[in-house]
Amino acid sequence: MVTTTKTKKSVAKKADAVIKKVVAKVAPKKNLKDAKRVLVCANGEQCFWTTDGTIISNLVELRDALETMADAVFDYHVSNKKNDFADWIQYVLGDTELAGKFRKTKKASTARTVIVSRLKIYDI
Repeated sequence: MVTTTKTKKSVAKKADAVIKKVVAKVAPKKNLKDAKRVLVCANGEQCFWTTDGTIISNLVELRDALETMADAVFDYHVSNKKNDFADWIQYVLGDTELAGKFRKTKKASTARTVIVSRLKIYDI
């Protein structure tokens, strides 16, 4: 009787392995390029605080803030020596690619366009 139980378990394991292989071949594979990224929202001290008091916690809020941001506020955070927004995007929100593109911008309108384009890969 012990032999029969072991044989049944062995057959069941082999059947499970075969089923997994068949499913792996038949199941559609997800294309990682088509997968949407989750929008990261900073909280508390990780939020971006602009010089005019605006508090930004994610890329959607940054996009919206850039639309009405005064040039003086943008210029304070973005210069030839620094780019506070790009640093925040990279180190807090974790989007290194967007941060690299953002570093190349010198105007709020251009920066907003870069963000609008990038938001297409996010699930919002």
